[in-house]
Amino acid sequence: MLWNPTVETMPRQAILALQLERLQQTLQHAYKNIPLYQQRFASYGVSPEHLTTLDDLKKFPFTTKSDLRDTYPFGMFAVPLQQVARIHASSGTKGKATVVGYTAADLDNWAECVARAIASAGGKPGDILHNAYGYGLFTGGLGLHAGAERLGCTVVPASGGFTKRQTTLLQDFGATGLSCTPSYAVNLAEALLAEGIEPGQLALRFGIFGAEPWSEEMRKRIETLLGIDAVDIYGLSEVMGPGVAVECAQEKNGLHVWEDHFLFEVVDPQTGEAVPNGTVGELVFTSLTKEAFPVVRYRTGDLASRSDEPCVCGRTHAKMSRIKGRVDDMLIVRGVNVFPQEVEAELLTVPELAPHYQIVLAKNGPLDTMEVHAEWRSEEDSAKYPLDAFHHTLQHALHTRLQIAAKLIIHPPFTIARSEGKAVRVVDRRDL
Repeated sequence: MLWNPTVETMPRQAILALQLERLQQTLQHAYKNIPLYQQRFASYGVSPEHLTTLDDLKKFPFTTKSDLRDTYPFGMFAVPLQQVARIHASSGTKGKATVVGYTAADLDNWAECVARAIASAGGKPGDILHNAYGYGLFTGGLGLHAGAERLGCTVVPASGGFTKRQTTLLQDFGATGLSCTPSYAVNLAEALLAEGIEPGQLALRFGIFGAEPWSEEMRKRIETLLGIDAVDIYGLSEVMGPGVAVECAQEKNGLHVWEDHFLFEVVDPQTGEAVPNGTVGELVFTSLTKEAFPVVRYRTGDLASRSDEPCVCGRTHAKMSRIKGRVDDMLIVRGVNVFPQEVEAELLTVPELAPHYQIVLAKNGPLDTMEVHAEWRSEEDSAKYPLDAFHHTLQHALHTRLQIAAKLIIHPPFTIARSEGKAVRVVDRRDL
């Protein structure tokens, strides 16, 4: 389903012309009202007047998360606080929180983007969306909530946690859609199975999952466990929140970025130079319509690639690949780059393993050690294989994929802690 066909199928040249017009307005707005951009543009010898083509954006400086923290709390706001209708913020677990604001118009645009996203996933007016993203300063819960209401859905604001209550609500209220992190979707599915609820017994038809990287293998596992179509949604509070980009249910091969609101680049994380389409690099976003909190060339830290290939769904907005990982989540173990998602992808090739795992890094003298903790899906599954042979085969497969030796430990079912939101995939004890 197309929520806004006129915009979602706009010809490419019309999209590019609209982006240029809105980009020029955004640069003027940010430069006029945010001291950091006045200083940063001056240090680069540029001003909004220097942008006459979209390619000219490369002359302008990047914005980073440290810029947002250095201007805490409201130094990046481009309107008076009296015009800010809502504030969201990150948890601040790695330093000061990053604080973002929205005017009434910003919230309206956000709801529009999320409505498009839910429709892309297969949602339609009259659906019941069980929203298990957290409500509060985190943008997930309220972001999906407003977009679902805009689409004409009935929203169950379940938020995170209280899994037993959530499984009851899913059964009693007849939700047709589910939104949460992929790891929590698995948690819900396992809890339902424990209650004897098999895939297909619920009214669920589609799921929208994001806020953490997840593999194609995880998608297949979720779709099997819940009997639904599962699509990936992308967003971050610094750019807007969930709904910046989404997969379409028809193709499930890359996420359409709503280019009338966001301009995105993919750059080499080390050099900052653009990389060719199809090459994985760091995602960089510039907002095109935000009033309270415009960002210019914001380095997300997320790794993905770009595609301008046509899509069977008819949407003409360019795609980003699913997130491959984060620049700062890449693990360097004995000189080898390791992404947790590669571990997930290998483990989930084995149907008898549950989709829960944890990587534990430590030191043995001067050397790094790496353990991969997995668990059996059930006691019956653990009895299917001669353990030594199975263990050796899977450990060898991990070694081949990661190019580093890791100690594999397979635990009994329900041993690894379940997620009530974002899963904790890595425990790094090397500094202890």
